[in-house]
Amino acid sequence: MPNPAPPPHRRRPRYAGKHPRRFADKYKEHNPALYPETIAKVVASGKTPAGTHRPIMVAEILEVLNPQPGEIAADCTLGYGGHAREILARIQPGGRLVGLDVDPVELPKTEARLRTLGFGPDVLAVHRSNFAGLPKILATEQLAGADLILADLGVSSMQLDDPGRGFSVKFNGPLDMRMNPQRGQPAAALLARSTASQLAELLLENADEPHAELLAAALAGREFASTGRFAAAIDMALPRSLLDEQRADSVRRVFQALRIAVNEELTALGMFLRNLPVCLKAGGRVAILTFHSGEDRLVKKAFAAGLAAGAFNAIAEEVIRPSPSERYDNPRSSAAKLRWARKSVG
Repeated sequence: MPNPAPPPHRRRPRYAGKHPRRFADKYKEHNPALYPETIAKVVASGKTPAGTHRPIMVAEILEVLNPQPGEIAADCTLGYGGHAREILARIQPGGRLVGLDVDPVELPKTEARLRTLGFGPDVLAVHRSNFAGLPKILATEQLAGADLILADLGVSSMQLDDPGRGFSVKFNGPLDMRMNPQRGQPAAALLARSTASQLAELLLENADEPHAELLAAALAGREFASTGRFAAAIDMALPRSLLDEQRADSVRRVFQALRIAVNEELTALGMFLRNLPVCLKAGGRVAILTFHSGEDRLVKKAFAAGLAAGAFNAIAEEVIRPSPSERYDNPRSSAAKLRWARKSVG
């Protein structure tokens, strides 16, 4: 009787090592249920677990918005849902929250997360929309206005921590930066078609970059396939005399300026601010978190103009900043500035 054929040779699985290369495999934080101890260590170290977002200045926002049971709230930048969760808990019973976010990747995850917490369609309505679309969304929900409105203008940690979105210099990925990857052109295309003068103006307006002209001359009209190559090109174009921290700040500002331009964030913010008074009920409150001076200037001027015109009866006299303890626990909060306004009663 002939001997049976030997089993086919199978190669031994290659050892993946302690430091996997693929982003999807790299962070245990992406599986919080499997690695609770890792999550606790990351949070305790003052960092944000990858793929999550820690809401900024929650206590301060709740204080100025003062949500009450039965009120109507609008979170115009839903993000991970951290602010919305706290507001929803305080406007029950009888209250409703309308949540807006332009990101088609993260919005379904956030809605599912909030539904799991017990916030059904009767108390939470979710819409994929830019915050400038608030008047249309309120009309769709048959609401005459909101008692409180929140807009957090920062990019979320989920977006920063995903290299496929191209928002951060921390991970190498495509130079994209679109909040909605289904619309518009990526940052790489904007750079390729920009002239030096256009790019210099963009870097000044969106980031107050002190080396705007020097960087624009080196970067405008060029093609960069990845965030890593773009960050390296920025670094190479900077004066050699700069300290490492100064160089890193410039790279971060250039990325910020491009992100704002790609998503037309200042245009959307201007429209949002113009529509604010009609979106608020009498006595309604609005709080806006900004993360760079250009945004803050727009908000400050709009609130001051509203106060002078009688649309608002009170505004923040000074910008509110995160506490030292929050800046330590969550370094991504360091640039945040909070301003608020209250609509006139009559």
